Amino acid sequence: MPPSRSVAPVATQSHIGTDLLVLLMALIWGVNYISVKFATEQMPPLAFNGMRVTIAATVLVVVSLVMRGSWPDRRTTIALLVLGALGNGLYQVFFIEGIARTQAGAAALVLAASPAFIAIIGQMRGVERVTRLRVAGIVASLVGMAFVVFGTERVTPRAPITLKGNLLVLAACLCWSFYTVLLKPYTERVDGVRLSTLTMVGGAAPLLLLTGSTIARTPWHALSPLTWSALLYSSIVALVIGYFFWYRGVKILGPTRTAMYSNLQPAVALIAAWPMLGEVPTPLQIMGAVAIMAGVLLTRA
Repeated sequence: MPPSRSVAPVATQSHIGTDLLVLLMALIWGVNYISVKFATEQMPPLAFNGMRVTIAATVLVVVSLVMRGSWPDRRTTIALLVLGALGNGLYQVFFIEGIARTQAGAAALVLAASPAFIAIIGQMRGVERVTRLRVAGIVASLVGMAFVVFGTERVTPRAPITLKGNLLVLAACLCWSFYTVLLKPYTERVDGVRLSTLTMVGGAAPLLLLTGSTIARTPWHALSPLTWSALLYSSIVALVIGYFFWYRGVKILGPTRTAMYSNLQPAVALIAAWPMLGEVPTPLQIMGAVAIMAGVLLTRA
Protein backbone atom coordinates (compact mmCIF):
# COMPACT_ATOMS: atom_id res chain seq x y z
CA MET A 1 0.00 0.00 0.00
CA PRO A 2 1.79 3.17 -1.12
CA PRO A 3 1.86 6.13 1.25
CA SER A 4 -0.95 8.59 0.80
CA ARG A 5 0.07 12.24 0.48
CA SER A 6 -3.26 13.76 1.45
CA VAL A 7 -2.76 15.72 4.62
CA ALA A 8 -5.34 15.50 7.39
CA PRO A 9 -7.49 18.54 8.18
CA VAL A 10 -5.92 21.00 10.56
CA ALA A 11 -6.93 20.76 14.19
CA THR A 12 -8.58 24.18 14.19
CA GLN A 13 -11.16 23.24 11.55
CA SER A 14 -14.66 23.03 13.04
CA HIS A 15 -16.52 19.72 12.86
CA ILE A 16 -18.68 19.94 15.96
CA GLY A 17 -20.86 16.92 15.18
CA THR A 18 -17.89 14.65 14.56
CA ASP A 19 -16.12 16.03 17.62
CA LEU A 20 -19.12 15.08 19.77
CA LEU A 21 -19.26 11.57 18.29
CA VAL A 22 -15.54 11.03 18.93
CA LEU A 23 -15.99 12.35 22.47
CA LEU A 24 -18.76 9.77 23.00
CA MET A 25 -16.41 7.14 21.57
CA ALA A 26 -13.82 8.03 24.22
CA LEU A 27 -16.40 7.59 26.98
CA ILE A 28 -17.53 4.24 25.53
CA TRP A 29 -13.97 2.94 25.30
CA GLY A 30 -13.04 4.27 28.73
CA VAL A 31 -15.85 2.25 30.34
CA ASN A 32 -14.84 -0.72 28.16
CA TYR A 33 -11.63 -1.14 30.18
CA ILE A 34 -13.78 -1.95 33.19
CA SER A 35 -15.92 -4.40 31.22
CA VAL A 36 -12.84 -6.17 29.83
CA LYS A 37 -11.11 -6.34 33.20
CA PHE A 38 -14.19 -7.73 34.91
CA ALA A 39 -15.00 -10.28 32.21
CA THR A 40 -11.45 -11.62 31.91
CA GLU A 41 -11.52 -12.35 35.63
CA GLN A 42 -14.59 -14.53 35.11
CA MET A 43 -13.48 -16.41 31.99
CA PRO A 44 -10.31 -17.12 29.93
CA PRO A 45 -9.08 -13.92 28.22
CA LEU A 46 -8.62 -15.73 24.90
CA ALA A 47 -12.22 -17.00 24.93
CA PHE A 48 -13.53 -13.55 25.80
CA ASN A 49 -11.48 -11.93 23.04
CA GLY A 50 -12.41 -14.43 20.35
CA MET A 51 -16.09 -14.28 21.22
CA ARG A 52 -16.34 -10.48 21.43
CA VAL A 53 -14.72 -9.93 18.04
CA THR A 54 -16.81 -12.71 16.47
CA ILE A 55 -20.02 -11.18 17.84
CA ALA A 56 -19.00 -7.75 16.54
CA ALA A 57 -18.10 -9.16 13.10
CA THR A 58 -21.43 -11.04 12.88
CA VAL A 59 -23.45 -7.93 13.76
CA LEU A 60 -21.55 -5.86 11.21
CA VAL A 61 -22.00 -8.44 8.44
CA VAL A 62 -25.76 -8.50 9.06
CA VAL A 63 -25.96 -4.70 9.03
CA SER A 64 -23.90 -4.52 5.82
CA LEU A 65 -26.11 -7.08 4.06
CA VAL A 66 -29.25 -5.19 5.05
CA MET A 67 -27.90 -1.85 3.88
CA ARG A 68 -27.94 -0.90 0.23
CA GLY A 69 -24.79 0.05 -1.60
CA SER A 70 -21.80 -1.50 -3.29
CA TRP A 71 -18.81 -3.20 -1.74
CA PRO A 72 -15.27 -2.01 -2.48
CA ASP A 73 -13.24 -3.62 -5.25
CA ARG A 74 -11.27 -6.82 -4.70
CA ARG A 75 -7.93 -5.11 -4.08
CA THR A 76 -9.40 -2.75 -1.49
CA THR A 77 -11.29 -5.61 0.16
CA ILE A 78 -8.11 -7.67 0.55
CA ALA A 79 -6.22 -4.64 1.90
CA LEU A 80 -8.93 -3.97 4.52
CA LEU A 81 -9.00 -7.63 5.57
CA VAL A 82 -5.22 -7.56 6.06
CA LEU A 83 -5.42 -4.30 8.00
CA GLY A 84 -8.19 -5.84 10.09
CA ALA A 85 -5.88 -8.70 11.02
CA LEU A 86 -3.52 -6.06 12.44
CA GLY A 87 -6.01 -3.67 14.03
CA ASN A 88 -8.70 -6.12 15.17
CA GLY A 89 -6.66 -9.31 15.39
CA LEU A 90 -3.11 -8.80 16.64
CA TYR A 91 -4.07 -5.62 18.48
CA GLN A 92 -6.89 -7.35 20.34
CA VAL A 93 -4.63 -10.25 21.39
CA PHE A 94 -2.07 -7.89 22.91
CA PHE A 95 -4.77 -5.66 24.42
CA ILE A 96 -6.82 -8.37 26.12
CA GLU A 97 -3.82 -10.38 27.30
CA GLY A 98 -2.23 -7.19 28.60
CA ILE A 99 -5.24 -5.84 30.46
CA ALA A 100 -5.79 -9.28 32.02
CA ARG A 101 -2.33 -8.90 33.61
CA THR A 102 -2.42 -5.29 34.74
CA GLN A 103 -4.75 -2.67 36.12
CA ALA A 104 -7.48 -1.25 33.89
CA GLY A 105 -6.38 2.31 34.63
CA ALA A 106 -2.73 1.55 33.88
CA ALA A 107 -3.66 -0.04 30.53
CA ALA A 108 -5.70 3.04 29.59
CA LEU A 109 -2.76 5.30 30.41
CA VAL A 110 -0.37 3.26 28.27
CA LEU A 111 -2.73 3.38 25.29
CA ALA A 112 -2.99 7.14 25.79
CA ALA A 113 0.43 7.36 24.13
CA SER A 114 -1.06 6.19 20.81
CA PRO A 115 -1.50 9.76 19.46
CA ALA A 116 2.24 10.25 19.82
CA PHE A 117 2.98 7.13 17.77
CA ILE A 118 0.24 8.00 15.28
CA ALA A 119 1.69 11.48 14.77
CA ILE A 120 5.19 10.08 14.24
CA ILE A 121 4.02 7.43 11.77
CA GLY A 122 1.70 9.91 10.03
CA GLN A 123 4.54 12.39 9.60
CA MET A 124 6.76 9.66 8.13
CA ARG A 125 4.05 8.71 5.62
CA GLY A 126 3.15 12.30 4.78
CA VAL A 127 -0.44 12.23 6.04
CA GLU A 128 0.08 14.41 9.14
CA ARG A 129 1.79 17.70 9.94
CA VAL A 130 3.84 17.66 13.13
CA THR A 131 4.48 21.14 14.54
CA ARG A 132 6.92 22.03 17.31
CA LEU A 133 4.10 22.02 19.86
CA ARG A 134 3.04 18.58 18.68
CA VAL A 135 6.61 17.36 19.04
CA ALA A 136 6.60 18.64 22.62
CA GLY A 137 3.29 16.89 23.19
CA ILE A 138 4.67 13.66 21.76
CA VAL A 139 7.67 13.78 24.08
CA ALA A 140 5.46 14.48 27.11
CA SER A 141 3.16 11.57 26.22
CA LEU A 142 6.08 9.18 25.77
CA VAL A 143 7.59 10.22 29.12
CA GLY A 144 4.22 9.74 30.80
CA MET A 145 3.81 6.34 29.18
CA ALA A 146 7.25 5.31 30.48
CA PHE A 147 6.20 6.26 34.02
CA VAL A 148 3.10 4.09 33.72
CA VAL A 149 4.79 1.10 32.06
CA PHE A 150 7.80 0.86 34.34
CA GLY A 151 6.73 2.76 37.43
CA THR A 152 3.86 0.71 38.84
CA GLU A 153 5.13 -0.72 42.11
CA ARG A 154 1.92 -1.85 43.72
CA VAL A 155 0.98 -5.46 42.91
CA THR A 156 -2.60 -6.46 43.64
CA PRO A 157 -4.55 -9.71 43.19
CA ARG A 158 -6.16 -8.11 40.13
CA ALA A 159 -2.79 -7.21 38.57
CA PRO A 160 -0.17 -9.82 39.59
CA ILE A 161 2.17 -9.25 36.62
CA THR A 162 1.88 -5.52 36.05
CA LEU A 163 5.07 -4.90 34.04
CA LYS A 164 4.37 -7.76 31.62
CA GLY A 165 0.80 -6.59 31.23
CA ASN A 166 1.84 -3.01 30.53
CA LEU A 167 4.37 -4.13 27.92
CA LEU A 168 1.69 -6.20 26.17
CA VAL A 169 -0.59 -3.14 26.14
CA LEU A 170 2.30 -1.11 24.73
CA ALA A 171 2.59 -3.65 21.88
CA ALA A 172 -1.16 -3.22 21.32
CA CYS A 173 -0.64 0.55 21.23
CA LEU A 174 1.92 0.21 18.43
CA CYS A 175 -0.37 -2.12 16.43
CA TRP A 176 -3.26 0.33 16.78
CA SER A 177 -1.10 3.29 15.74
CA PHE A 178 0.11 1.66 12.52
CA TYR A 179 -3.43 0.44 11.79
CA THR A 180 -4.95 3.91 12.21
CA VAL A 181 -2.48 5.65 9.90
CA LEU A 182 -2.58 2.93 7.24
CA LEU A 183 -6.39 2.96 7.33
CA LYS A 184 -6.70 6.72 6.72
CA PRO A 185 -6.77 6.60 2.86
CA TYR A 186 -9.51 3.96 2.88
CA THR A 187 -11.78 6.02 5.17
CA GLU A 188 -11.99 8.58 2.38
CA ARG A 189 -13.41 6.20 -0.26
CA VAL A 190 -15.12 3.34 1.63
CA ASP A 191 -18.30 3.91 3.64
CA GLY A 192 -17.97 3.42 7.39
CA VAL A 193 -20.21 0.36 7.72
CA ARG A 194 -18.44 -1.72 5.08
CA LEU A 195 -15.04 -0.52 6.23
CA SER A 196 -15.91 -1.59 9.79
CA THR A 197 -17.26 -4.92 8.55
CA LEU A 198 -14.24 -5.89 6.46
CA THR A 199 -11.68 -4.86 9.07
CA MET A 200 -13.61 -6.65 11.83
CA VAL A 201 -13.94 -9.83 9.75
CA GLY A 202 -10.23 -9.57 8.98
CA GLY A 203 -9.54 -9.58 12.70
CA ALA A 204 -12.09 -12.26 13.61
CA ALA A 205 -10.72 -14.90 11.22
CA PRO A 206 -7.23 -15.28 12.78
CA LEU A 207 -8.63 -14.79 16.27
CA LEU A 208 -11.03 -17.71 15.82
CA LEU A 209 -8.13 -19.92 14.74
CA LEU A 210 -6.21 -18.88 17.83
CA THR A 211 -9.06 -19.00 20.33
CA GLY A 212 -11.40 -21.68 18.92
CA SER A 213 -10.32 -24.46 21.26
CA THR A 214 -10.49 -22.16 24.30
CA ILE A 215 -13.97 -20.99 23.30
CA ALA A 216 -15.11 -24.61 22.97
CA ARG A 217 -13.87 -25.45 26.48
CA THR A 218 -15.46 -22.42 28.14
CA PRO A 219 -18.58 -23.20 30.24
CA TRP A 220 -20.74 -20.46 28.73
CA HIS A 221 -23.86 -21.66 30.55
CA ALA A 222 -22.16 -20.99 33.90
CA LEU A 223 -21.39 -17.32 33.20
CA SER A 224 -23.34 -14.80 35.26
CA PRO A 225 -25.69 -12.24 33.65
CA LEU A 226 -23.21 -9.51 34.61
CA THR A 227 -20.42 -11.30 32.73
CA TRP A 228 -22.62 -11.67 29.66
CA SER A 229 -23.49 -7.97 29.91
CA ALA A 230 -19.79 -7.10 29.98
CA LEU A 231 -19.19 -9.31 26.93
CA LEU A 232 -22.05 -7.78 24.94
CA TYR A 233 -21.04 -4.23 25.90
CA SER A 234 -17.44 -4.90 24.89
CA SER A 235 -18.47 -6.41 21.56
CA ILE A 236 -21.49 -4.46 20.32
CA VAL A 237 -21.12 -1.08 22.03
CA ALA A 238 -17.31 -0.80 22.03
CA LEU A 239 -16.42 -2.68 18.83
CA VAL A 240 -19.39 -1.76 16.64
CA ILE A 241 -20.74 1.62 17.74
CA GLY A 242 -17.43 2.91 19.08
CA TYR A 243 -15.58 1.92 15.89
CA PHE A 244 -18.15 3.70 13.71
CA PHE A 245 -17.36 6.90 15.59
CA TRP A 246 -13.60 6.27 15.39
CA TYR A 247 -13.59 5.75 11.62
CA ARG A 248 -15.65 8.89 11.07
CA GLY A 249 -13.20 10.82 13.22
CA VAL A 250 -10.20 9.51 11.27
CA LYS A 251 -11.90 10.48 8.00
CA ILE A 252 -13.06 13.97 9.04
CA LEU A 253 -10.61 15.07 11.74
CA GLY A 254 -7.52 13.07 10.81
CA PRO A 255 -5.71 10.29 12.73
CA THR A 256 -3.83 12.38 15.30
CA ARG A 257 -6.70 14.71 16.22
CA THR A 258 -9.08 11.76 16.59
CA ALA A 259 -6.52 9.95 18.74
CA MET A 260 -6.35 13.00 21.00
CA TYR A 261 -9.94 12.37 22.07
CA SER A 262 -9.08 8.79 22.92
CA ASN A 263 -6.78 10.16 25.60
CA LEU A 264 -9.86 10.92 27.67
CA GLN A 265 -10.06 7.16 28.19
CA PRO A 266 -7.48 7.06 31.02
CA ALA A 267 -9.45 9.58 33.07
CA VAL A 268 -12.69 7.66 32.51
CA ALA A 269 -11.03 4.30 33.23
CA LEU A 270 -9.17 5.50 36.33
CA ILE A 271 -12.26 7.15 37.79
CA ALA A 272 -14.47 4.12 37.08
CA ALA A 273 -11.86 1.53 38.16
CA TRP A 274 -11.34 3.12 41.57
CA PRO A 275 -14.82 2.37 43.01
CA MET A 276 -15.72 -0.56 40.73
CA LEU A 277 -12.46 -2.55 40.78
CA GLY A 278 -10.71 -1.09 43.82
CA GLU A 279 -7.73 0.08 41.74
CA VAL A 280 -6.08 2.99 43.57
CA PRO A 281 -3.65 4.95 41.33
CA THR A 282 -0.01 5.00 42.46
CA PRO A 283 1.99 8.26 42.58
CA LEU A 284 3.93 7.34 39.42
CA GLN A 285 0.67 6.54 37.63
CA ILE A 286 -0.61 9.99 38.57
CA MET A 287 2.63 11.58 37.33
CA GLY A 288 2.31 9.62 34.10
CA ALA A 289 -1.31 10.72 33.70
CA VAL A 290 -0.34 14.38 34.16
CA ALA A 291 2.46 14.08 31.58
CA ILE A 292 0.20 12.32 29.08
CA MET A 293 -2.59 14.86 29.49
CA ALA A 294 -0.08 17.69 29.08
CA GLY A 295 0.97 16.03 25.86
CA VAL A 296 -2.66 15.94 24.74
CA LEU A 297 -3.06 19.70 25.28
CA LEU A 298 0.19 20.47 23.46
CA THR A 299 -0.70 18.24 20.53
CA ARG A 300 -4.13 19.84 20.26
CA ALA A 301 -2.60 23.34 20.10
